[in-house]
Amino acid sequence: MSEVEEIVWQGKFLAAKRKGKWEYVSRTRGVSAAVILAIVEGDVLLVEQDRAPLKRRCLELPAGLVGDEQEGEAVETAAARELEEETGYRAGRIVELGRFYASPGMSSEHFTLLRADELVKIGEGGGIGSEQIDVHRVPLIEVPEFVERKRRQGVAIDVKLLILLAGTLLAGES
Repeated sequence: MSEVEEIVWQGKFLAAKRKGKWEYVSRTRGVSAAVILAIVEGDVLLVEQDRAPLKRRCLELPAGLVGDEQEGEAVETAAARELEEETGYRAGRIVELGRFYASPGMSSEHFTLLRADELVKIGEGGGIGSEQIDVHRVPLIEVPEFVERKRRQGVAIDVKLLILLAGTLLAGES
């Protein structure tokens, strides 16, 4: 007989669960995340924002929740909306690159990585409400140095930035 999953606590967006000896969190209501790789003329768009769990700012790829406000929302729709809100860029085309899990030992949350192409600047970005998102347009070749500079400033670095650093790390240059 398999072990029963128990919900220990549940809020609007997260649930803490237990199954046997394992404790983990999951998103509620089928909500997932979209992460956007947006490159404009050889520059990548990065965002920096406060993250409550880290108690500091974090450098990330633009991202947002899928289905948090509208059940059944398409991941491409959410990605386009979040890209515009966070960076001020509109994508002419969005391509899904796959589903990934960032911390599978602690969370069942997954994200879909998407590439945004044919970008046009339509606004300042910065998020909505009180998000206070800083937008960085960084030449791809300068990403390792930019990330290291931000790290020295005390900014947390999201694991998903490894997709931009992998070549450098594998070459032993960082």
